[in-house]
Amino acid sequence: MGINKDESIELPLDSSGASGTPEPHSGAFVRFLNIVERLGNLLPHPITLFAMFCLAVIAISGVAGYFELTVIDPRPVGSSGRGEDGLIHVVSLMNAEGLRMIVSNLVTNFTGFTPLGTVLVALLGVGIAERSGMLSAAMRLLVMGTSKRLVTLTIVFAGIVSNTAAELGYVVLIPMAAMIFHSLGRHPLAGLAAAFAGVSGGYSANLLLGTVDPLLSGITEAAAQMIDPEYTVGPEVNWYFMFVSTFLITTLGAIVTEKIVEPKLGKYDASEANVDLSHQKMDRVTSDEKQGLKAAGIAILVLSLLLALTVVPENAPLRNPETGLVAGSPFLKGIVAFIFICFAIPGLVYGKVVGTMKRDKDVIDAMSYSMSSMGMYIVLVFFASQFVAFFKWTNLGAVLAVSGADALSAIGLTGPLVFVLFIMMCGFINLMLGSASAQWAVTAPIFVPMLMLVGYAPETIQAAYRIGDSVTNLITPMMSYFGLILAVASQYKKNLGIGTLIATMLPYSIVFFIGWTCFFFIWVFVLGLPVGPGAETYYTP
Repeated sequence: MGINKDESIELPLDSSGASGTPEPHSGAFVRFLNIVERLGNLLPHPITLFAMFCLAVIAISGVAGYFELTVIDPRPVGSSGRGEDGLIHVVSLMNAEGLRMIVSNLVTNFTGFTPLGTVLVALLGVGIAERSGMLSAAMRLLVMGTSKRLVTLTIVFAGIVSNTAAELGYVVLIPMAAMIFHSLGRHPLAGLAAAFAGVSGGYSANLLLGTVDPLLSGITEAAAQMIDPEYTVGPEVNWYFMFVSTFLITTLGAIVTEKIVEPKLGKYDASEANVDLSHQKMDRVTSDEKQGLKAAGIAILVLSLLLALTVVPENAPLRNPETGLVAGSPFLKGIVAFIFICFAIPGLVYGKVVGTMKRDKDVIDAMSYSMSSMGMYIVLVFFASQFVAFFKWTNLGAVLAVSGADALSAIGLTGPLVFVLFIMMCGFINLMLGSASAQWAVTAPIFVPMLMLVGYAPETIQAAYRIGDSVTNLITPMMSYFGLILAVASQYKKNLGIGTLIATMLPYSIVFFIGWTCFFFIWVFVLGLPVGPGAETYYTP
């Protein structure tokens, strides 16, 4: 198990089409893709990148501290963290005091990094549900049990929902979607594209909270505390917007598949395949698996009722003990624990019924397996946590944020239009740095405080980031599962290269960017709806 986007991959570039020659209309586009890939390959591994960022922060803080760089502190007089002189000073780490601070806090920076514990705990439960076979069976039942008329919608929808369980959509759904389309006489690459669009293009949308929510909210909270040390950001703060976005992306993905991608691909010729497709078949959900899913469904229903009893009644134990409201309650603060429980217990029940979880060792092995593949992520978090801490100690993030906010105010770019540029910037950076957590750990300490200073809440800023981070996943070779998608696609079309695959997925990126950005504006600025429980649109110091 792993976080979808926290590893980078290098691929050989082959932009040829099915016939071995470039598509006549795509020469300029393929050249652009060549440039993007070359630039991306020049970047070091994200872990190396964060180590370099740490050294750069130390060096820059030393220079800025020597010249006594300061900006006016925009926080109200008397607020926590505000200096007596009303200025924000850059603190140098290139001195004896800085060295002592780095050495004495190296471990606590790592262990205290909020996303680390929350993601690992959530994945323990997801690991049980996946290793028991429950998630795979549920996905197969959802996709293979739908009518032919709704198969495209269902595949895109299943791809979005699969993000709750990390890489399951990439490993199971995308190859299965290609087989389903082929079995229906449709082009298998259209099925692959539809599933890829849901899994990766709809990465941030979902009906349920998943592992990405605590991952991002922890980074957002740390960035917001540069301006307001008491500010908290929970995993649920984008849930309303992402819940409804699931249906938006499902609809847009199905339309692009059936109106643009599939007509362009044309009728499929099985002679183009690299493998023998005659023996290709999908495993149907067995009667035992159906019984297991029924039992798991009952377990989920019981858990939901028990959870409702602790939240819904007026004096329920998981409501906020001071206000009696759900906002700021132990329920929302402990949402990661409920993610763990709601995957672990149904997964265990399913495993007991079908025989995949016969004893405690099977459960332990499932959780151990989910942790064993998190080694790369844990190493990345070690360096990312140091970078975030150094950035906060030196006040470089606050200085850049104030300077950026002043520049935005000077040119009059403080209205909603600023989010269009922000989303575009996030999408562009994602082409080069395909890790969701790595990208946000770099950009959040600058842009969250900056946009807070011009009046926007961190929850809204994070929602906008998630759009930009998702829509270009489909067209960047830096996305960690791009190689897997290319390998699956190559089974159905000889000489298929990166250029052909990206050209197939580009319409999704364009439509998702336009549609999702417009939806964000309507949701936030026209209807004035919160992006999640207790989330504010505007920040008031």
